[in-house]
Formats: sequence, C-alpha cells, structure tokens
Amino acid sequence: MTTFVEPRLSYRSSIPREDVHRAAICEVFLTDIVCDRYPKFRLGAQLPRVHSYYSDHDCVEQRYDPLLLLETFRQASILIAHRYVQAPPDSAFIFNTGELRIVSLDALAIGPRPADGVLDAEIVEEKTRDGVIVGVTLKMTLSLDNRPAAEMDMVIQWMPRAAWARLRTKGRAALALEPVRAYGLDTRIDPREVARRLTGNVLIAGFEVHDNAISTRILVDEDHPALFDHPLDHVPGVLVFEAVRQSALVAAHELFGLSPHRLLLVECAVQFVSIGELELPVDCEVTTEITECGNQLAFAASLHQEGRVIAAATILLQRIGTSPRVRAIRIPA
Repeated sequence: MTTFVEPRLSYRSSIPREDVHRAAICEVFLTDIVCDRYPKFRLGAQLPRVHSYYSDHDCVEQRYDPLLLLETFRQASILIAHRYVQAPPDSAFIFNTGELRIVSLDALAIGPRPADGVLDAEIVEEKTRDGVIVGVTLKMTLSLDNRPAAEMDMVIQWMPRAAWARLRTKGRAALALEPVRAYGLDTRIDPREVARRLTGNVLIAGFEVHDNAISTRILVDEDHPALFDHPLDHVPGVLVFEAVRQSALVAAHELFGLSPHRLLLVECAVQFVSIGELELPVDCEVTTEITECGNQLAFAASLHQEGRVIAAATILLQRIGTSPRVRAIRIPA
C-alpha cells in the first residue's frame, strides 16, 4: 500500500521580499510554498503579533487584524503567479476583485507565541492572451494553528511594465494630470472615531452625514510605511480596503450611535473599477438600509475621484464584546 506524506511547510524564515513585491523584510508574512499538484498550493504564513499598523486598534477585544489576513492572501497571489504561472519578475500587477470572509473570530485570537499559518490556494480560472496566462482567479483559505480563520476569493492579472506605462500615460492624459496636480489634506479625524490609537493610521480627513449615508474624504498618505511599503504610481488596493473599513466605522457611529471600539470587520468585497490617481482627492460614499435585527451591520460603499468611480465595495461589521442585539443593515437592492 502506498502512503502519501504531505510535505511539511517551513517557518524558519520569510520568502524573498521581491517575490511578493515588498520592500521591507518585516512586511513579508509568507514563509514557504509547495505545489504537489497544479493548480493547488499550500503556503506557510506567520503573522506579526505586534505591528505599527495592523496592531493599532483600540478595540474591546484584541485579535489579528482581518486586513492583515487580506495582505497575506494578496502576497500569496503574487508569489503563486511568479513561481508557478510564469509571471515575469518585472510585471505590473492589477487587483481586479477581492472578497474576504472571516470564518472564525476565535481563530483570530493572539496567543503567547506566533501562530503557524497554513494558506491553501487553488487557481480556479486562468485568463489567457495569445496562449499565455496573464491573470488568475484564486480561491484561498487561511488556518491559524489548525483553526480555519478566513477565506478569500481574488482575481488578479499582470502585464509587462512597458504596457503598463502606456496604459498609465493614456489614462492620465484623459484626466489632464500632466503637469502633475497637487492637493493638500493635512488634518485627520480623531483616531478614536475609527478605533485607532495612532493618528498616522487614520485615513479620513473629514466627513458629512446625510439621511441614511455618509461621505468621507480619504487621505492618501504616500509616506505610510505599510500602505506604501514602496513607491507606487496609483492608489493601492490595500488602501481602498482600509478606507472602506474606516468609513463604515464612522457610518456605524454617526448613523446608529454604535461604538467603533466594539465593531470588527468580518466580510469585505471590493471591485476595482478604475485606477486611483495619487494627485486627485478621494471621496467615499457609504449607504445603508435597515431591514432586520441582528449583531451585524452591512454597508455599501463607493470611492470616487472627481465623480469617477474607482472602486465599489460591500462590508460587513460584527458587534463584539456585548450580548444585546443591534439593528442589522443590509445593502440597498
């Protein structure tokens, strides 16, 4: 009888930073990758228990940040593309859609030692051009110390740098961005309004409240060491996810009187519609509709630059650290 022994993942060191497009070694969260049978992969991950951005949450219960898990999934998608789908090292990557789901809050508990993470990924669809793979759709799950923690579906694609440069030149010309326009946003709202401790991790410069919606002005800080680990020529996807989360926290408080310190992101789906430009102001519109009761709140959000939609999102927040039921908000049909 043949016995199959599953290859063990190594947690001795992180994978090379260039393989996941990171500049800082401390921002790399993957440790290993194995592929027994394409298109299925297993990756090792170790999440930092203390981080200047991902640990900066003033919540009633401290857990691994769901967006830290999202970044781990993002790194996995790039590593798989480079190692096993022959995406050239100098490719420009595009984040088309991403849907994150937390499956267990208990699995996000931070223990006395770093958790061993196992990320299972499968390519479920390939995008080809002239017989060459230029994009993939991935289904991924992440377990921490053998406890399922999160799932993510992601669609990415890539192109040669020369093609990306032509695309960016054409897009910027259509928006009349040459010479470079500049705008200033020096103020940020109080960190407590988005359950943060550090002002530098606040992305909202101001907001307005409407009947069943709010609009926020998003600050794009290119000096942020985590959101802009290396220079970029566009608004990164991870910043969009954080902008949506912070805007939803403000909406929960301003529209329903709920404390942001008792709310945790458990689902977030983003469709990237167009490229966000660094020079243009970013506005986020968040809408809600009350339909039933529960401990969760759902929001619809869209990010705009001068009337042009750059991303559309849905987000689900879970109330934690309390037993009373609260109003649940569903996205308008």
